[in-house]
Order: sequence, then structure tokens, then C-alpha cells
Amino acid sequence: MKKIILTATAESIDQAKQLLELGVDRIYVGQEAYGLRLAHSYSQEELRELADLIHQSGRALTVAANGLFHQEQMDAIAAFLDLMKEIQVDFLVVGDTGLIYKNKKDGYQFPIIYDTSVFVTSSRQVNFWKDHGVVEAVLARELPREELASIGENLAIPGEILVYGPSVIHHSKRPLLDNYYNFIQADSEVASKKEGLFLSEPGKPETHYSIFQDLHGTHIFKDKDISMLLQLEELLEMGYDHWKLDGLFTPGQDFVAIVSLFCQARDLLESGSFSAEVASQLAREVVSLHPQGRELDTGFYEFDKDKVK
Repeated sequence: MKKIILTATAESIDQAKQLLELGVDRIYVGQEAYGLRLAHSYSQEELRELADLIHQSGRALTVAANGLFHQEQMDAIAAFLDLMKEIQVDFLVVGDTGLIYKNKKDGYQFPIIYDTSVFVTSSRQVNFWKDHGVVEAVLARELPREELASIGENLAIPGEILVYGPSVIHHSKRPLLDNYYNFIQADSEVASKKEGLFLSEPGKPETHYSIFQDLHGTHIFKDKDISMLLQLEELLEMGYDHWKLDGLFTPGQDFVAIVSLFCQARDLLESGSFSAEVASQLAREVVSLHPQGRELDTGFYEFDKDKVK
């Protein structure tokens, strides 16, 4: 069995230390100016400190640069890329193909993880970018089991699967919350993630679509977060051994404890000691640690592929 790669977000340097101690392979961080939906926006000095910590541990630093950039942002991005070169970033997560081009043209040659969110839905698409510096791809969260199995058979590079965390379903570059608050003439300073805002469908008060706004616009998430602990063995059988855990809405020690459970599952799978009983116990513990008021399911995994458009 190939080694399972666990990537986890980190909301602080202290949390990153704890995640490294657990055995996480990669720490995923970034700056809000360049990365989407981050647990924390790191300063340059914090990124330098974090890079030293991670590399001393023999692990990998993954930095998000998966925003969609207007021309003026692309013109000014060289300083950020120079910082990435200085701290010897191991992987750069990129969504804008202009940045893939710049990475190659200007000689940076960072190993790129291709991430255009809901749009990465075919192996042909991923394999095309392999020839342009892409070494991995973040697969869309809306892919059901049957499609994942088909894609996995044809991928030329690893495909990353979200095994825990929220799943974004809509991103607009527009400041939709500011626009709404301006329309009703109310205070718009409650648009950030920490305010816990959500939308509900008309007539369905039980739905809970988290929404927040940042420098990149407005982000709306699926009403239930994802936990794939019971499906890990099946994902491995399909060839998916790159897993991500996202603590965007799960702060502090609860996220560390949840990552610990997935690390246990990873170790048991690699040693051949995993079982349905163990998986069920670990899955129950994930539920107990997950934030109250937020539900968990497997996203689109169990859906009929013909019903997902």
C-alpha cells in the first residue's frame, strides 16, 4: 500500500505544532490576499516561522494561492511568489491558470496542486495540467462514488479528497453581504466567518448554509459538513490516498482531536488493522467533537451520478 498523505489546515502556529506531533504530513495555510477560505491569514513573519517549524519536522508546507486574480493582482503577485521561494514552499495550491503560466514562465517552478473547487470533475482536465507543473489536483466535492471510481482509474497524478470539513457550493467575487446590508441600511461589519451567519431555504428552516465574506467576495457552504471516516477504506481501494482535513469551522482543540482520529485510521489502514467496528467508533467520536449546530454527512458521495448535474 502506498503511504497515505494527510493534509490539515492550521489556524495558528501552535495548532500546527500539535498537528505535526500527531503525524500530519502537510500543513495547509496561506494569506487572505491570495488564498480562499482560510482558517487564518498568516503574516510574512508567521509564514517564515511556520516554514522553519514544518521543514525541521521533515514535513511539507502547502500554501494556498487559489484565488481568482484580476490583472492588477497578477501584476503584483511577484512579491508573494518571491516569499514562497524564500521559505521553500513545498506545494502551491493554485486555481487561476494565469498563475500556473507565471510559475512556469518566470522560472519559479513550484510544485502545483490544481484547485478550481467545483470545476475539477474529470481526469482529462487534471491530466492536461500535469504537463504544466501540476503535481496533484483537488477533486470537486460534488463527485459521487461512481464518478470518483471512474476518474481514479485514469488520473496520471494524485487526486486529493476532502475527508473532513465544510464544502463550498458557491463563490462570488461580489461582496453580496455588504450589498445586502447596504440595501437594508444595516451595519455590514458582521459579514466575517466568525459571526456564524447562514442562509436557510424558504420553507426549510432546518437548512443551514454557512455564508461569509472576505477579500475574495462571498462564500456559501453546503448545509452539512463532510466526514468520510467510514468511507476511507473504499477511497483507498479507488486509489485515493491524499486526504485533506479542513478546520475552517472547527476551531482549537476539537479540530486537533478530530485530526488525531483520522491519523489513527490512517495508521490502522496502513498496518492492515482497520475494521468496520473501529471505523464506526472513530466516526462516532468525530461526531461528538464536531461543532454543535453543524451536521455531518458524506456530501455527494452516496448520490446517484445521473442526478448530479
